[in-house]
Amino acid sequence: MAGTGVFEEIIEGDVFKYYTDGEWKKSASGKSVAIINPTTRTTQYKVQACTQEEVNKVMESAKIAQKQWAKTPLWKRAELLHKAAAILKEHKAPIAECLVKEIAKPAKDSVTEVVRSGDLISYCAEEGVRILGEGKFLVSDSFPGNERTKYCLTSKIPLGVVLAIPPFNYPVNLAVSKIGPALIAGNSLVLKPPTQGAVACLHMVQCWNLAGFPKGLISCITGKGSEIGDFLTMHPGVNCISFTGGDTGVAISKKAGMVPLQMELGGKDACIVLEDADLDLVAANIIKGGFSYSGQRCTAVKVVLVMESVADELVEKVNAKVAKLKVGPPEDDCDITPVVSESSANFIEGLAKDAKTKGATFCQEYKREGNLIWPLLLDNVRPDMRIAWEEPFGPIVPVIRINSIEEGIHHCNASNFGLQGCVFTKDINKAILISDAMETGTVQINSAPARGPDHFPFQGLKDSGIGSQGITNSINMMTKIKSTVINLPTPSYTMG
Repeated sequence: MAGTGVFEEIIEGDVFKYYTDGEWKKSASGKSVAIINPTTRTTQYKVQACTQEEVNKVMESAKIAQKQWAKTPLWKRAELLHKAAAILKEHKAPIAECLVKEIAKPAKDSVTEVVRSGDLISYCAEEGVRILGEGKFLVSDSFPGNERTKYCLTSKIPLGVVLAIPPFNYPVNLAVSKIGPALIAGNSLVLKPPTQGAVACLHMVQCWNLAGFPKGLISCITGKGSEIGDFLTMHPGVNCISFTGGDTGVAISKKAGMVPLQMELGGKDACIVLEDADLDLVAANIIKGGFSYSGQRCTAVKVVLVMESVADELVEKVNAKVAKLKVGPPEDDCDITPVVSESSANFIEGLAKDAKTKGATFCQEYKREGNLIWPLLLDNVRPDMRIAWEEPFGPIVPVIRINSIEEGIHHCNASNFGLQGCVFTKDINKAILISDAMETGTVQINSAPARGPDHFPFQGLKDSGIGSQGITNSINMMTKIKSTVINLPTPSYTMG
């Protein structure tokens, strides 16, 4: 169970501690932040409300630890990452329990998230050894006007202190996707978990602690965003920020100055369906892409753009599958579970009411109990409805009927977001042409959008983000190139 066994030291009374200098500590503030269970809508856990002075101490420890860590052999860093991965998988049950209670993620999916995170860490260790173990050797005479009098040796070096801020919907996996690359590259890591998901993150951090990483190298600081949020992201000790979330990322990017940024800020992923598509495949992917984890995914199908000639048949097939979705508490492995907060539920309801007022066809009766919203497919949605453009982050999927491929591409590209999109067709030539025309970071052909596998590049255009994620891309992003140039007194050529 959470907070017991090897996790016993991370809690005192009913408040979980924060982690710094290899120790679990209580905040000097004497205050805590409540974490509300989305299902019961009562306080489930409490975490420390850390102060700005504690942030300063964490940053100083991280800076000192990083200098020593950068001297640690690459194989040793990888060895410790593999150890952390094994410990994380071993203790998947209590961490998954936290995910169920903090973010109402179905029990089976919660376990999967933890196991996937362990796999990510191990892959990261192996990939890091490969790409960081290589450098480049350049010679000067390849550029016009130069003799071979200069040898340039390049390698990748760490940035310093990486600030990682994951979102509520994958708090463990998206924290690990930042921690692993940062550490294998020789950086230190300061984690600021989301409020909903913070306790799962604290349990995950204990697994790194048990693996034996140096003191100060990894820190996890909890607290109110209003008190330490800006202070963290604008701290002079931060050398890189990796953030996954929503509009907050835009504010961070405007204040970050010269600090390298890796950001994924959401999407309005469009699903374009042509006349020749396999409609059974499309329907299955709309269910999987639009309703899994109650639609609370950046890569969820958030608008279906279907050719008018096959729209009736597709809507009928999707409706039949929606009727089979199990709605209820996450402990029962239901398909549709409560959304993360009352404010989220209210926002989703507002989108539904707007669509109702403007004439959308409700394929199911709108139903809500607390934070639990029943799955809803909206047909005959028009561009003047909010749901056509706004990201619901809930179990509601709009269908817009189109009369041409160009109309579908236009709607997709008119969005402020550009994370992922998908196209369903049996014509690979059309699929490639549409993919090239869609202004999104990734296009899936004949499958719903998805972030994984975790070593694939993952990036967004426009308001969907800055930079690219995926294990290799993250390692490269969290390093910079260092060059050493050897100047020779006379040209030197290898003669073979």
